[in-house]
Amino acid sequence: MLSLRLPTRRHAGAPAVHRAAPAAAAQGVDFAVLWVVSALLLTGTVMVYSASIALPESPRFASYASTHFLVRHAMAVLIGVGAGLVAFAVPVRQWQAWAKWLFLLGLILLAIVLVPGVGKSVYGARRWLSLYVFNLQPSELMKLFVVLYAADYTVRKQDHMQSVRKGFAPIGAAVALVGLLLLLEPDMGAFVVIAAVAMGLLFLGGVNGRLFSALIVLAGTTFSLLIWLSPWRRERIFAYLDPFDDANTLGKGYQLSHSLIAFGRGELFGVGLGGSVEKLHYLPEAHTDFLLAVLGEELGLVGVLVVMVAFFWLTRRMFEIGRQSIKLDRTFAGLVAKGIGLWIGFQAFINMGVNTGLLPTKGLTLPLMSYGGTGILVNCVAIGVLLRVDYENRQLMRGAA
Repeated sequence: MLSLRLPTRRHAGAPAVHRAAPAAAAQGVDFAVLWVVSALLLTGTVMVYSASIALPESPRFASYASTHFLVRHAMAVLIGVGAGLVAFAVPVRQWQAWAKWLFLLGLILLAIVLVPGVGKSVYGARRWLSLYVFNLQPSELMKLFVVLYAADYTVRKQDHMQSVRKGFAPIGAAVALVGLLLLLEPDMGAFVVIAAVAMGLLFLGGVNGRLFSALIVLAGTTFSLLIWLSPWRRERIFAYLDPFDDANTLGKGYQLSHSLIAFGRGELFGVGLGGSVEKLHYLPEAHTDFLLAVLGEELGLVGVLVVMVAFFWLTRRMFEIGRQSIKLDRTFAGLVAKGIGLWIGFQAFINMGVNTGLLPTKGLTLPLMSYGGTGILVNCVAIGVLLRVDYENRQLMRGAA
């Protein structure tokens, strides 16, 4: 039986804490994280412009300027950076106090988006709330809210994590409710990410090993049934298995086949920035879900590997910050850092897998890079919270907290 017990709280000034302090604690902020995140945001902005510059040639975007998506994406990045700075200024204990209320707010927004005439529908999916100036996507907000709520829940219920009724059942019901609302939109991609993050935090929080194994089986069975009972999801699976089949090339396998063509054209060093052919109305929504395919065509395998390494390093660093927090008896902060790592790393993995044909097509963007105002905003806020966790770790190790 797997049983991970989280450490109990010690006095902040205990000698063990000071002995564990690394030299890096002399700095207030992790500048390596800032540089990597800045590089991903900047690269994403350049690639969004490159991928969307030809869209006004399509009748659907005929009234847009060639810089329409660039300007909106750049504004989202600037607003996101500002929101990230605000998030960094909020103490972690305050985030813990807000966790339950933010989760409730997320549920309310997910319900409101389903109200006819209120939620905005695009391509048959009702996922956005129109705020006139911009569109808000509640499912993106819920990813961060679930991280905070699951971390807070795990800390509060630490003594009951081995119990189904007192430990697992309440949070399982909460995640199931989120999943139901997301499937009604529908947005199965967001549900997969949120479920994976919640399960991951339960595992890290010390849930019963046999219960966790049963949970994995239940989740796998549920997602399999959702796919099998939905004809259009089954078609996506069949198209994923053979995207170049005549029956799939112009149907459900269209995006995947053209994504693979883009990677093939890019070869090792790419055709050059701005030189993509697939973005010329062959690869739909290239500036959102399939941004990596355009990057692969223009910057080649080398460019794709650089992005992959950046996400791998960033995810690993998030887990290191989380482990450091738990060593300092800051359990909530540690679980939040690890939860953000699970979220960013898992979503990036799915997006990259979809773009390269390793996974079936899902509507998930590449964090910190793809076009999408709410996604960029929430990603930046999450990075702000992460840096705050690391900042408080450093302050504690220097004896200032």
